[in-house]
Amino acid sequence: MKKRNCYTLCLLVCGFIVAHRATGQGTAADYRRAIAFGETTRDKVFYSPTRFSWLENRQQFWYANNTPEGKRFMLVDASKRQKREAFDHGRIATALQAASGEKVDADSLPFDNIVFKSTNQIEFDAFGKIWSASLADYKVLDTGRKPEPPRWGRGSGRYWGDSDDGSVRETPSPDSNWVAYIKNYNVYIRRRNDKGEEIQLSYDGALGHHYSPMIAWSPDSKKLAVNKVRPNTQRKIYFVESSPSTQLQPILQERNYLKPGDALPQNQPVLFLIESKQSFAVDPSLIPNQYSISRLEWRKDSRAFTFEYNQRGHQRYEVFAMDAGNGSVKPLITETSKTFVEYSGKRYRMDINDGKEIIWASERDGWNHLYLYDGESGAVKNQITKGEWVVREVVHVDEDKRQLIFAGSGREAGQDPYFTQYYRINFDGSGLMPLTKEDGNHRATFSADYLTFVDTYSRVDAPPVSVLRSATDGKVLLELEKADDSALLATGWRYPEVFHAKGRDGVTDIWGVIIRPSNFDPNKSYPVIENIYAGPQGSFVPKNFSTQQGMAALAELGFIVVQIDGMGTSNRSKAFHDVCWKNLKDAGFPDRILWMKAAAAKYSYMNLSRVGIYGTSAGGQNAAGAVLFHPEFYKVAVSSCGCHDNRMDKMWWNEQWMGYPIGPQYAECSNVENAHKLEGKLMLIVGEVDDNVDPASTMQVVDALIKANKEHELVVLPGAAHTSGGPYGERKRRDFFVKHLLGVDPPIWEGQQAIATR
Repeated sequence: MKKRNCYTLCLLVCGFIVAHRATGQGTAADYRRAIAFGETTRDKVFYSPTRFSWLENRQQFWYANNTPEGKRFMLVDASKRQKREAFDHGRIATALQAASGEKVDADSLPFDNIVFKSTNQIEFDAFGKIWSASLADYKVLDTGRKPEPPRWGRGSGRYWGDSDDGSVRETPSPDSNWVAYIKNYNVYIRRRNDKGEEIQLSYDGALGHHYSPMIAWSPDSKKLAVNKVRPNTQRKIYFVESSPSTQLQPILQERNYLKPGDALPQNQPVLFLIESKQSFAVDPSLIPNQYSISRLEWRKDSRAFTFEYNQRGHQRYEVFAMDAGNGSVKPLITETSKTFVEYSGKRYRMDINDGKEIIWASERDGWNHLYLYDGESGAVKNQITKGEWVVREVVHVDEDKRQLIFAGSGREAGQDPYFTQYYRINFDGSGLMPLTKEDGNHRATFSADYLTFVDTYSRVDAPPVSVLRSATDGKVLLELEKADDSALLATGWRYPEVFHAKGRDGVTDIWGVIIRPSNFDPNKSYPVIENIYAGPQGSFVPKNFSTQQGMAALAELGFIVVQIDGMGTSNRSKAFHDVCWKNLKDAGFPDRILWMKAAAAKYSYMNLSRVGIYGTSAGGQNAAGAVLFHPEFYKVAVSSCGCHDNRMDKMWWNEQWMGYPIGPQYAECSNVENAHKLEGKLMLIVGEVDDNVDPASTMQVVDALIKANKEHELVVLPGAAHTSGGPYGERKRRDFFVKHLLGVDPPIWEGQQAIATR
């Protein structure tokens, strides 16, 4: 019987492989098409500018327009509702070539940014220099200055886990008569021009309980607000850079890196009165078990300072004011939640009329909305926005008109609830005015006076349109550009399909996209691969027009690729979001699975017996979790740089969603603790010097898999930080899916090395 069963199984497996080889999926031709996808589709959509730059103090802006003939800089006068080329591109090219000695093409000028120094003078950087061009006579001169290096990227700034203690900082008073500083753990002041006499304001500072050098002077220069700090012990993580470019031997690296449950510094705001030498400290019982105390901020009239208190566990968040006359402290705003207050992504506060009123964002009614507070009593005057939709961003507050402009989503019936639209509303909640309305995701760039704005809107299944609008009523003042996608479509590229289906509650719509290969044949059977990132800090399904290069290139190998926002992600209702609380392993999987089943019911070529999944960072945790917690549905996973156990990852992100104190929920959600449940195929990719997610997290999964005798593949990238793997990782990911979902050995063919070099 055993021999017969083995023989039958062999026939089934062989038949599976042969059947899928016969379909032509995962072939060398498919690989060539996938590799060439980026080049094939690049620069094939015209009249689709992405950035609009307003001129300072003028109703004019410029943008770079991509036309079939080449790049054209356009200048728009909003007051006259006119647009034209910003300058003669041919004359600029000729003059720059003469001045620089470099070849310059008028249709592809070697700069993307211009600065109007005056009506007839611009500056730009090219060939490592900053040039000045007169638009009156088209003379181009070398200014003698060089461009500043970019401020982003690896090595461009301080590591995120470090902090500046300001220990040698002197803080001058607003009237410039005094400086304040820390000496021997205490607060001192002295006359700014007097290096001799010091005035000691505090005497209780010590090594383990010192005053912070982040000193806040009152605007009248008569008072100081300072935090007294009980410091914590800093945790470090370590990793070995095996193959440094600077030397033969490996380098041990270390980073400051607090993890969930670690001790945090505790701060106590203290008020110092310069003339009387009095001091008043906030009662610690008002601010126990802190996650953080914000910067101490003075009212303009020096009557008080405010600070924000975030209780550890993120279920209580308060705004306090300390009276500068008598040191009394009162709460102005108290925000509480049975799950979490999302301070990290939805906190918004605007003090009006020097704090007489406060605009505050809250999810207390189940949706993210704005409230107007009395800034003295702390009473809610009124709710500004309301309804089953969310405020996404406050763009501008006009104190004189008592109006604000904001971005929201989910308000317009019949539209994708994630689409951003813009609105104007009065402080009292009246006069809600939509400024945009077209069915698409809108991105606005406002003039400095907020009278007009450029609105660019698109969808994943519709190319962008850019118009100039009035910020008073949203009226279109000038049509700017409408994208031409004909050259892109001529390559065989297909628009993604937007698809929605009911989630686990049978009521809520779950939204996602379906991406098919360019040679799609509805008569074939296609494995389905999900691109996942279920981090609760946002929503991640693309909403703007794009070629979706990564997912579309993967689809070219013979897959249907999908991306979905399940419950537990942001930008919907509070209840939708709360699914993640203390339960990151959920990752919206019940909704994702139902969504794919609904799509497969409509499209029979989606073969849900062969489902793969991949993701990076939180998505790496999700991808591995899919084959551990839902092996009946997900068969193959590629996980990159995953935070596989939330106790191993950075404190701020994980305690926000998983809660504090550390409880059994952390182990329950751990891919390490649950590694023995693996049934499908799993590839783990990790950068050996990842200082975002501790790479030891991945290695602990590997250790658990080995101990459970579970087959898996591990790809360690020497010298790599937080990454999806780069070109090599992309090649490994594609091959893994082709082998285990299509049942095809990845082809070996001339030129295959291009995968690893592009």
